[in-house]
Amino acid sequence: MDKSNLVGIVSCVAVFVSFLLALFLLTVKTKNKLSNVLFASFIILSGIDLSGFFVVYFVEDQLGIEMFREQTSFLIMPFFYLYVLSVCYTDFKLRPKHLLHVLPFIIANLVVTPGVYLANQAGKELFFNHYMDRPETLFLRVFIDTQFVFYIVAILLALSKFKKIYLENYTDPSNITYRWLFQLTMVSVVAHSFVMIKNILVYKNLTTISIWANLLVGVIALSVLCWFVLKALYHPELFRGVDSKLRLVKDILPAIDQTSIEKTEVENEVEHKVTELKTFMSKNEPYLEPSLTIQDLANLINMPVRELSILINHHLDQHFFDFVNEYRIKKAMEMLRDPAKSKLTVQEILYYIGFNSKSSFNTAFKKYTDLTPTQYRNGS
Repeated sequence: MDKSNLVGIVSCVAVFVSFLLALFLLTVKTKNKLSNVLFASFIILSGIDLSGFFVVYFVEDQLGIEMFREQTSFLIMPFFYLYVLSVCYTDFKLRPKHLLHVLPFIIANLVVTPGVYLANQAGKELFFNHYMDRPETLFLRVFIDTQFVFYIVAILLALSKFKKIYLENYTDPSNITYRWLFQLTMVSVVAHSFVMIKNILVYKNLTTISIWANLLVGVIALSVLCWFVLKALYHPELFRGVDSKLRLVKDILPAIDQTSIEKTEVENEVEHKVTELKTFMSKNEPYLEPSLTIQDLANLINMPVRELSILINHHLDQHFFDFVNEYRIKKAMEMLRDPAKSKLTVQEILYYIGFNSKSSFNTAFKKYTDLTPTQYRNGS
C-alpha cells in the first residue's frame, strides 16, 4: 500500500473517532455540561486539523474552504485552555472577555485574505502551489508555535494555582482532576513536538521522511483519541473543581498583617485558636468524613473559612490536606496497635478513617511513619 494512502486511512479513522467521542461528550447527561462542550469543541477542532491529510483531495476547487479549515487550528489551544479553566473551577462561565482568545484565528485569516479569500481561482492556485515558499506560511507557522507555547504556560500556571487551592481547602486524596489535566497537557506538548518536527521535514523537502512523519503523527493522534475514549468511559464523573473565588492564603495575608493590633496579643489569640482547633479535631474526629473540606470544618467549629485557612496554612504551616491526613494517620496507628481491632484488615481501617484508596493511604502512612501499615502493625 502506498504510504500516502496509509496516512490518509489512519487520519480518516482518527477523525471518525474524534467526532464519535465529541458526539458522546455533547449528548451524555452530566452536570459538567460546559466542560464537555468545550472539550468536545477541542476534539472536533483537532479532528478538523487532522483531516488535512486527506480532505485536500476533495476540495481542490474550493481552496478558500481548505485555507479556512487550516486556520481553525488557531482555535484548538484557546478551547483547550478554556476547558482546563472550566474543569478546575466549578463556577466558571464563558464571558465576553473570552472572545479575545479568537484574536489569533482572526489575525491568521487576515494574513491570507489577499492571497486566498480575495484572489480569483488562478491566484488561489498560485498561492497553494508555492505555499511552502511564501512569507505568510512562515509567519503562520511561527505564530501558531508561539501561540502554543503561550497557552501551555498559561495552562501550567492555572494548574499550579488549582493544585495549591485544592490542597489548602480539600482533603480527598483520590481527586483525579489535576492528574488528568496535567497528563493531557503533557500529551499535547509531545504531540505538538512531533508536528513541529514533521513541519521542519516538509520545509527541508525531505519527502520520504516527511511522509513517515505524517504517518507517525496520524498514529499518535489516533492513540491519543483512544486514550480520551477510555478516560471518558472509565471516568464519566470527571471532574471535581474548586471555587474560583477561593484565594491562596499568601494572597490574603498582607491584609491580615495590616490590621494586626499587637504582635503578642495576636500570637496569644492564634495559640488559643490552634488549641481549640486541635481539641475539636481530637474529640469530634471530623476527619473521618472522606469528603471533608475546609468550609465543612469552618462550619463545624463556627469560624470564618478565611480565618481557618490562615490558621492552618499559615500559622500551622500545613496544607489543609496534610493537616487532616495527619489526624487520619494517627487514628490509623492507634487502631493498628489496638489488640481489640486486630481482626480488622488494613483496608477496613483505611476506609473507616476517611481514605478511599489503598495506594493513597499507604503513601500518606509511609510519609508519617516510614513504614507501611502492615509493617507498623507487625512491629507493634
